[in-house]
Amino acid sequence: MSNPQAYPQDAVLSLRGVTRTYDTAQGGLTVLKGVDLDVMPGQLIGLIGPSGSGKSSLLHAAGLLERPTTGQVVIEGRDVGALDEDARTRLRLNHIGFVYQFHHLLPEFDARDNVALPLRIAGVKAAEAQARASDLLAALGLADRASHQPAQMSGGEQQRVAIARALANRPRLLLADEPTGNLDPATSQAVFEALRTLVRDTGVAALIATHNMELAGHMDRVFALKDGHLEERPAESHAY
Repeated sequence: MSNPQAYPQDAVLSLRGVTRTYDTAQGGLTVLKGVDLDVMPGQLIGLIGPSGSGKSSLLHAAGLLERPTTGQVVIEGRDVGALDEDARTRLRLNHIGFVYQFHHLLPEFDARDNVALPLRIAGVKAAEAQARASDLLAALGLADRASHQPAQMSGGEQQRVAIARALANRPRLLLADEPTGNLDPATSQAVFEALRTLVRDTGVAALIATHNMELAGHMDRVFALKDGHLEERPAESHAY
């Protein structure tokens, strides 16, 4: 891109020239070397690459969990680089949802309460939070599991609850780090289909890191992280 400041005005997430260097005993280790990326509303972007390639570092920069060493992170047209930590936290809570490989559900809460928790933290009244949680669980095919605790659900059900929780606050950006990594192939496909449907229905922009090449093949675009750079892969070839 000739102008590193330019980005689509309707993009939910834009990264421009993002680098990330970590201090190690052996010196600086650079895992991101000038990453540019745009994610649009309702779009699923796949991020592939071997372990240690920088996928999680890219997600952490995009999700305001870490600051990039250099470069721009733009959320809905706003360059967040100058924001203090309190402002970054508010933006993260209100505009970004996270799904991880491990569901991190609270074991003492049932599915509905786990999904409602982010809403309650945001100050939403209990009845409204519970109704929103019930709607999301129903959309993910879990209406009959709303009162079950995590230990009473399968791995796929637990992960769908985690997806519902990530979308509870109606974020504009969804970041997922190996969201089906602990699931068998059939369950992975079911969870991904549920996620894809919700992305389409809600218009959230989704950036999904995965090792699952079959799932990557069903995303709108796929990028591979290689030697710190993003390379887009054609739809028919999503291997690295």
